[in-house]
Amino acid sequence: MVTWIVLAVVLLALVVLALAVRPVLTRLPRLRRAAVALQRRQAEAEGLRSAAEVLQERAEELQARLATTQERVALLKAKRGN
Repeated sequence: MVTWIVLAVVLLALVVLALAVRPVLTRLPRLRRAAVALQRRQAEAEGLRSAAEVLQERAEELQARLATTQERVALLKAKRGN
């Protein structure tokens, strides 16, 4: 008699576990697709970050050239003014 009670409790626990795990297992394909999409977006973001760094360096170079050009213009104006 005790054996049947123990067996029933174990089976009931397995059924409850299966019912708890079932929703998770049904969501796995969607979670996998979402993970792949996130990895793709991460790769795109890294590419954009490197492109932004290149643009930043280019902007700094252009700003330095602009400052040099402004200095030259100021010198030319000063020479013409004298």
